[in-house]
Amino acid sequence: MKELVERIKNDGRVLGEGVLKVDSFITHQVDPELMEAMGNRFAEVFAEAGITKVITIEASGIAPALYAAQKLGVPMIFARKAKSLTMDEELLTASVYSFTKQVTSQISISRKFLSDADKVLIIDDFLANGQAAKGLVELCQQAGAKVEGIGIVIEKSFQDGRQLLEDMGLNVVSLARIASLSEGTVTFLEEDA
Repeated sequence: MKELVERIKNDGRVLGEGVLKVDSFITHQVDPELMEAMGNRFAEVFAEAGITKVITIEASGIAPALYAAQKLGVPMIFARKAKSLTMDEELLTASVYSFTKQVTSQISISRKFLSDADKVLIIDDFLANGQAAKGLVELCQQAGAKVEGIGIVIEKSFQDGRQLLEDMGLNVVSLARIASLSEGTVTFLEEDA
């Protein structure tokens, strides 16, 4: 997605070989117009998939997932990283390791929001090692829901996340694909959408 790639070029900051900081428009301060454009693009790509739910993980995936869900006319669910006191019903749970935060979180979704009748689009802000998306897939599998695709805002193509997900038979669509973050420079591959 040209608009996203340009924004990364202009406002993204490389913090090391594997870390891209996009806090001025995605991960801390959010650009609503860009989020809407990204959500709309995901909705266009998966328009014929019969999506019934859009799922993401808190927090940075929520904005593009919400816009995609709105465009598709379906609910959006976000997996929580910490159990809330109000989540007293049966939960679907999975463990997810975060490369950026260097911690393992137990993510969860209430079982009442996801069923074997659902066709799911998973959306996440970054794809690196694929652990967050894999955890969301596991939640869907526990519910018997079918994952129709995975939409990624920024993919670090030099890491193995895409391969992990494709080896699981999943359709991965990334709006920006990064080949390298070497020497403080972002090098892009051609995006999927």
